[in-house]
Amino acid sequence: MSDWIDIRKDDRHVASERRRAQSLKQTSWWKQQLQRGVCHYCDKAVGAAGLTMDHVVPVARGGRSTKGNVVPACDACNKSKKYLTPAEIALAELGL
Repeated sequence: MSDWIDIRKDDRHVASERRRAQSLKQTSWWKQQLQRGVCHYCDKAVGAAGLTMDHVVPVARGGRSTKGNVVPACDACNKSKKYLTPAEIALAELGL
């Protein structure tokens, strides 16, 4: 897979979804997601304080701040995922 991915983000969409993410973080649903203290991607127990909200389909790629598109992730997994979609990650793991 190429190291270069053309991302033409919509700044208004990104700003709107970031505000929605902040609201979602205040819900009991999100707090319940954090209570397990386990990263969605690597399954490591890092505690609730060690988790961040990750958008499975990144906001910069058109993703939304909805329950179906956010997961708790440790800092290392969140940073390594960057702006990639699940399909791009799977292809990279296959060496394609």
